[in-house]
Amino acid sequence: MMKTDILIVGCGVAGLYCALHLPQEKHIVIVTKDTAPHSDSFLAQGGICVLRDENDYNAFFEDTMRAGHYENNPESVEIMIRSSQEVISDLVSFGVRFEKNGEQFTYTKEGAHSKPRILFHEDETGKEITSHLLETARKRKNITLIERYTMVDLLCKDGMCRGIVGHDADGRYSAICADYTVLATGGIGGLFEHSTNYRHLTGDALALALKHGIRLQHIDYIQIHPTTLYTEKDGREFLISESVRGEGAVLLNSKGERFVNELLPRDVVANAIFAEMKKEGTRHVWLSFAAIPEEEIKTHFPHIYRHCLEEGYDVTKERIPVVPSQHYFMGGIDVDRYSKTSMERLYAVGETACNGVHGRNRLASNSLLESLVFAKRAAKHMTEGYSDPEDDFIPIIDEKKYENYREEYKQAVLAAIEKEKQSHE
Repeated sequence: MMKTDILIVGCGVAGLYCALHLPQEKHIVIVTKDTAPHSDSFLAQGGICVLRDENDYNAFFEDTMRAGHYENNPESVEIMIRSSQEVISDLVSFGVRFEKNGEQFTYTKEGAHSKPRILFHEDETGKEITSHLLETARKRKNITLIERYTMVDLLCKDGMCRGIVGHDADGRYSAICADYTVLATGGIGGLFEHSTNYRHLTGDALALALKHGIRLQHIDYIQIHPTTLYTEKDGREFLISESVRGEGAVLLNSKGERFVNELLPRDVVANAIFAEMKKEGTRHVWLSFAAIPEEEIKTHFPHIYRHCLEEGYDVTKERIPVVPSQHYFMGGIDVDRYSKTSMERLYAVGETACNGVHGRNRLASNSLLESLVFAKRAAKHMTEGYSDPEDDFIPIIDEKKYENYREEYKQAVLAAIEKEKQSHE
């Protein structure tokens, strides 16, 4: 058994940023199911939204609400937008290098945004942010990072979370007890045949919330990204960033005709692609970069350019086949504006949590921002109200209970999503 002050499950931007804003006199353990770089945060391409100035507030708020079909929590949206400049300052202090023109930030625009407000680093903004947070966390003496450790249960007593049960890569089970636990386990792409997510992200935190009666919200709100590179190969789908369409790339059918406004919200564009594929009897549509200057493609989208070359497509000379794939989870564990769940001493942040920012459909490049804003709020809330449990908790682990946990948890989450979906029909 291990004992720590604060346990964080997951080491994407939400988990790392939360850890870095907790007091350095507290001992923090971060566990992650795979290696540290294998989080979806590393995969985020487009960028991160920021409130440029007060004149942009109303438009930023309306863009977010409209994309979410006005099912967003307005308070959460306001908190996110108002906190954005502070978050960007933090990231710069951690060494994150956003694109600049001289001393001024360069802003790009993506689908459903009324104006450019997105900061970026080439076409791998997530990697740039997450790698700097990870590097900083590894240097902190009070933070211990444990890789390839899989959470299989929550330790609960008297309605409070007291840590987790998990196992290492060799299948050895153990308990990690903590005064506070933060779930930052990411998305649910591993539950789907086609997804841009890492395959090991299977909604583990949702399964445990269902098991322990922790409140969930909108778990059928699952976003399909309109443009991933079509391939016959198995595995994670390669995302073609929203920024590409923001800079002028257009969608074409098999006859070379445009059939949708590429800058509409993601769900609208994805549905238009599905409709066009059905009408034509095809398995994909086409994306043309022809309107984007070659130099801009190679400097703004170098990794997309190189990956497509590896797959046999030169985007500076030809269009590429694209298809929608599961991308993001707007629902999750229900949390308040401080990221606190319905269970005492348990918080949830990032994609596994739902504070209502995104509504039914996430606005492009709000994911990194939302994760960071509410992870920092969780850290602050824990710090301000910190208390030690009043008793010594000694867990008993029954490994037999977890013999078939992977399939059981997967089916439980899929069944809950389907039930929620049917309730809305």
